[in-house]
Parts: sequence; C-alpha cells; structure tokens
Amino acid sequence: MHFVKAKGILSSKNGMNLYRGCSHGCIYCDSRSQCYHMEHDFEDIEVKENAIELLEYALAHKRKKCMIGTGSMTDPYIPLELEIGNIRKALHLIDDYGFGFTVITKSNRILRDLDLLQKINEKTKCVVQMTLTTYDEDLCRKIESYVSTTRERFEVLKKLRDVGIPTVVWLTPILPFLNDTVDNISGILDMCVEAKVCGVICFGMGLTLREGNREYFYARLERMFPYLKEKYIRTYGNQYMIESPDNSSLMQFFHQKCEENGIAHNNEKIFQYLHTFEEKDNYKQLSIWD
Repeated sequence: MHFVKAKGILSSKNGMNLYRGCSHGCIYCDSRSQCYHMEHDFEDIEVKENAIELLEYALAHKRKKCMIGTGSMTDPYIPLELEIGNIRKALHLIDDYGFGFTVITKSNRILRDLDLLQKINEKTKCVVQMTLTTYDEDLCRKIESYVSTTRERFEVLKKLRDVGIPTVVWLTPILPFLNDTVDNISGILDMCVEAKVCGVICFGMGLTLREGNREYFYARLERMFPYLKEKYIRTYGNQYMIESPDNSSLMQFFHQKCEENGIAHNNEKIFQYLHTFEEKDNYKQLSIWD
C-alpha cells in the first residue's frame, strides 16, 4: 500500500472511493482498465490519508441531505480496511450528519459494520449492494479468488434481511462459456428470492473488456482455462462488449423470474431508488410496481 493526499473525496453524484486498487483478484475487473489512469500496480492499494477529514468537511457544508455511495471503483471491504478502518470512520460521520448510505461489495467483512449500517437505516435509508456472478462455489473461487464466495455473500444478504436493511444484487459480469447458463442464473436468483433482495441490476449476459483489463483477463484465462482464451479471441477479437451467445434467452429468463418473484429488475428504477434520499417516515421499499 501507499498513501496520497487527495484534493477531494465526493464526486458530483456523491460517490467516494476511499481506496484505489484492489486485492480481491477477480479476473474480469473493469477497474484495471487504463482509461482510469491508475499510475500504480493494481494490488498496490492507494490509501487517501486525508479522506475522512475531506468527507467531514463535505458533509458539514452540504445544503441538502443525500445518499453517499461507495464501492463503484474499489470495494471498500478489502483486507486492508481491517487495518485502516476508513469505511467505518466514514460510516460514523454519515450517521452523525444524518445522510443516507449505499455500498457495493463482495465481502462479508461488511458485517463488522452492521451496527452502524443499522443506525443509519433507522434514521434514513441504508442499502447494501452485493455482487453475485457465480452460483458454483468452485468456479467462484477461481474467477473471484480472494474474496468471499457466493455462498458467504448469500449469508450476508440473509443477515441483512433479518435486520431490515434493504439489499440490491448486481448480476454482472456473466462470462461467456463459463457461467452463462440457465442453471447459474437460476441458482443466483433463487438466492435473491430467499434473501428477499429489493432488486437485481443486470446489464446483459456478458462483460466488457478494455485495454488493461483485457490483458489481465486473458492471462488468467490462459492459466486456468487455456482453451477458452483462444475461443474468446476467435469469437470476440478486441471487442469492448463481450456478449454471451445466449444473451437473449438468458435475459428473458432473468426478467421473467424476477417478475414472478416480486424482485425489481428495471435498472433505471433501481438506480433512482439508490440515489434518492428518504427520511425514515417517508421510506418506501423498492418493488417491481414502483
């Protein structure tokens, strides 16, 4: 890891990244792409040493309460968080100043902060977003090497359900010829139904590959699934959008199963819900009918 002084912490849409880089080892990670101009090794985590001071200043000077988000570029619950504790410090501030909160993660380390998530959710809205891509645990351990497995994340979703914290699942990316199957999508959605998630975000059955993450992805494929690297190159070349050959039928299955089980599956409506600050008295649960 290394430390830097940041000039600001909140984006124009009130998102923050307390760290840059990640040690989860997911083979498909778009954040490795060169377009993000990360001038250090991806696993050499950049820590914004003044992040908490910047956040407190920003929250104290905001005219209107809003949802504060994190996790879009770097999962804040990397192992280093146990040592640095920036997300927990940030949660204390968000609670103290009365803001809402949402986070995207793949880690069961989030349960360490369950007390603060509950406090925020008692006053306003706290939504935990959990990425699920691979129902099969053995395959999950290969393509998402150093992070909580799908089953472990499922246990987090159920715990959040039990304490009344709303959840949203990201069903993305889905890797052609690896997990683009009805069995995989059905297994994940069955978990979503049992955990009573509010909504599932899905942009299609596939992934994106750009300069930087494409090279890493192919290198990992070559090591774990040598035959697949050549198949990807033959099928997709240097395309940015990598779509499963079964995208149409799988998306139809996805929407139908969500509809049948009362799970929101309109991305636009889910994002609107995630970005809308609500006082507890006016708090509405997301549904397919909103």
